[in-house]
Amino acid sequence: MGLSRLAALHGVATSYSPSPDVTVSVPDDTVIAVLAALGVDAGTPADVRKCLAAAESRSRLLPPTVVVWAGEPLPPALAGLPPGSTVTVEPEPSDLPGHPAGRPPAPLSMRSRAAAPAEPVAPGEPAPEAAPAPGAAPVGAMTPPGDETAAPATGGSAPAWWISPPHGVHRIHVRTPDNRRATATLVAAPPRLPQPPEGTHGFLVQLYSLLSARSWGMGDLGDLADLAAWAGRSVGSGFVQVNPLHAAVPGKPTDPSPYRPSSRRFPDPVHLHVESIPEYGHVRDRAALDDLRQDAAALSEAVLNKGALIDRDAVWELKRQALELVAQVPLTPGRRADYCDFLAEQGQALEDHALWCALAEVHGPDWHTWPEALRAPRSPGTARARSELLDRVDFHCRLAWLTAGQLAAAQRAAEDAGMGVGIVHDLAVGVHPAGADTWSQQEAFAHGMSVGAPPDAFNARGQDWGLPPWRPDVLAATGYAAYRGLLRGLLAHAGALRIDHVMGLFRLWWVPEGRPPTDGTYVAYDAEAMLAVLVLEAHRAGTSVVGEDLGTVAPGVREALARRGVLGTSVLWFERDWEGDGRPLAPEEWRRDCLATATTHDLPSTAARLTGDHVTLRHRLGLLTRSLEEELTADLTDTAEWLALLARLRMLPEGDGDEEAAVRAVHRFLRRTPARMTGVWLPDTVGDRRPQNLPGTWDQYPNWRLPIADPEGHPVTLEEITASPRLHGLMEVLRPRKPHTAPPGERRP
Repeated sequence: MGLSRLAALHGVATSYSPSPDVTVSVPDDTVIAVLAALGVDAGTPADVRKCLAAAESRSRLLPPTVVVWAGEPLPPALAGLPPGSTVTVEPEPSDLPGHPAGRPPAPLSMRSRAAAPAEPVAPGEPAPEAAPAPGAAPVGAMTPPGDETAAPATGGSAPAWWISPPHGVHRIHVRTPDNRRATATLVAAPPRLPQPPEGTHGFLVQLYSLLSARSWGMGDLGDLADLAAWAGRSVGSGFVQVNPLHAAVPGKPTDPSPYRPSSRRFPDPVHLHVESIPEYGHVRDRAALDDLRQDAAALSEAVLNKGALIDRDAVWELKRQALELVAQVPLTPGRRADYCDFLAEQGQALEDHALWCALAEVHGPDWHTWPEALRAPRSPGTARARSELLDRVDFHCRLAWLTAGQLAAAQRAAEDAGMGVGIVHDLAVGVHPAGADTWSQQEAFAHGMSVGAPPDAFNARGQDWGLPPWRPDVLAATGYAAYRGLLRGLLAHAGALRIDHVMGLFRLWWVPEGRPPTDGTYVAYDAEAMLAVLVLEAHRAGTSVVGEDLGTVAPGVREALARRGVLGTSVLWFERDWEGDGRPLAPEEWRRDCLATATTHDLPSTAARLTGDHVTLRHRLGLLTRSLEEELTADLTDTAEWLALLARLRMLPEGDGDEEAAVRAVHRFLRRTPARMTGVWLPDTVGDRRPQNLPGTWDQYPNWRLPIADPEGHPVTLEEITASPRLHGLMEVLRPRKPHTAPPGERRP
């Protein structure tokens, strides 16, 4: 009982339920290992008793982070303060988003009265008993009246003594009548996220797979901007969703998965369209650039016409050489000023990231193997290396600036094309254990742990994703600073944000190093704080949020997300009446607040699903758990039920046997649902049968390295995709194209 109690106090589960009628106990060794990763020694019964006694005797006036939602009741931590307590809110710095430039937040003090709303005090007059932090400019000093601590203010939202602070992340100071004091982070958030336009549709694409005639061997930000400009103007799309563009861990080979990055805070410069950089045209060594462009053309030719896979390392080597030449060109005064502003805005986080990149060039990509003196970002040895590698640090800072500029250009292109949302960026669930984030934020990660998934009906062995999790206790103690910085960077140039495995805002499955995923357990996060920070940062950026909520979802999670305006993800093949007869859901039975789609990057394309090609592929790779005949029969039955529903709804007038027509029918169905957003997997528009990622494989299948292709597997370029009759036939199902006037040279007589 002692270990279970101690685990519960730290949010560590000692059992879990993979299904409503099944409960599985977590091994004690797992619980002890997870507690150790949280800084709690539970190795012996005596250790458990000692830590439990210390935890239960610890009395906190406030938790490390407190959340208040605009227009809603105060949390118990504030509503339950002793009557007569003095509360002072210290505002966040005015140079953060949401404040007018150069103007500090106006201080506001209040003197409360019993049973009456607080009255303002003359500017500069101190509130009675107020105890602000030294040097603080109080936004509000508030005292709960004796018998009205929990009484609702007008409108039934908060007590009369409370005056809501502006949206932001502040410091709150409390002093009780018996002189107990506490200080915490206060997250003041709007109640809901901005929402996308009703009924908008758009494309889902893995950017690397989208090669154009000008690409350097893989799709880039120039191609993204071009796709967005075309899609908004020509087919009325409202968004383009891409894979995570996070910085990868360099290596030979580099891990191609965009979901296991070095850093989620900064983008990868491999996505740069080099020729669009203003300084590119002023490089003196034109011959060197011409040679690099010729090599890049050969890379693209090999991928598009010779069956080669996308080679991220080869692409980066060429772009790195070109960028080295570009970096030698002096910046103009205006460009220099913009770069300096970027450096100031990004601060220490960018400097640490750039230093990690520079050190990785010298010592390799795994910081655990670096010289001991360099393994801590604030060590004297690291400080010396920072000075010695100053030019390389500046180079990597400049690459981050250039990439941010092209991300902004892509969003502007989408907005200029009339898109109501624009570019939807993707947030991976975690980072590589050897990368920049785990080096620069070592205290924030639970080392020796990996995020994964418990055993379920689809994977009896569970999953280990090789991603170290954030420590919930450190996040709370630091006011979620790392999380806030991450979101702010991602949202800066986004129309919306997709969050992979959004359930991770509530809990994550931790797997101790060296143990199988079946020996993991759930660790809880403060979902209220995680959601509040998300809503706050997205509100400041004016962006909506889509959560990937497929798979095992704890009770109440979808409802909590929906309450705050986080859209879910609904994939057609999974939308069945699971609590009833298991039949496919009719379109009107789908939820409204979601992105509706036929597939994702981890699932078969729609053509492969309809033809059964995905089953034969898994059979060839030895991934089936039943015979090929059994799997094909089950798959055919599943598909036939959906096709029958489409036929009954008169969405398949062409009848059976027409694959292209069936793909259109699937999207007619999606359009009939009340979903706010409808996503079209771009490979579906040209009949691609190959998945971009096949879970459960590593080197057996070329995950994350395939270009978009036609039904025969021949790669197709962006130019060919946008001209495809099959694409235009599909998009007519979703929304008729706007009248388009061709350029004068292309008009028919």
